[in-house]
Amino acid sequence: MSQKRAGATTLKGEGLTLIGPELKVGDKAPDFTCAASLKETMNLAKTGAKPRLFSVVPSLDTPVCSVQTRKFNVSVGEFGDRVASYTVSMDLPMAQGRFCGAEGISNIKNLSDVHDQSFGKNYGVLIEGLAIPLLARAIFVVDAQGVIRHVEYVREIATEPNYEAALAALKAASA
Repeated sequence: MSQKRAGATTLKGEGLTLIGPELKVGDKAPDFTCAASLKETMNLAKTGAKPRLFSVVPSLDTPVCSVQTRKFNVSVGEFGDRVASYTVSMDLPMAQGRFCGAEGISNIKNLSDVHDQSFGKNYGVLIEGLAIPLLARAIFVVDAQGVIRHVEYVREIATEPNYEAALAALKAASA
């Protein structure tokens, strides 16, 4: 049975329960299977043996999520190919691609957890009890050896993450 963390995050002040563990710096990054396109799935190993940023958002079709994705797109571009960056959401791959095309997002790849919600369950960001499955806002930086170097479970889903802390961890992991 999956671990449940009542009140682990809020949406406009209302407490929400997250399914899965609360990961910490130093933990081994859990595996997952997400849709990268209509026919292709990705897991942790396929994301590459380099430092990785996983920017987790409820839906790209919301203001804070789109701001977060645009900001990370600009910032991770400065790292070039030394890192890999992913936005993880429950949006379908086609919608993710449409958003990124319209917004000029080219430095971040998309992963859709709609496949089996394994990212949400394994990283402790799947929100319980909604009419449709969504992920809570969170940031994970995983080093080239698959160890988590930064974790932020954003307390209030409607607020932006700490970009500076995530980027500092990504920079340290890529040095």
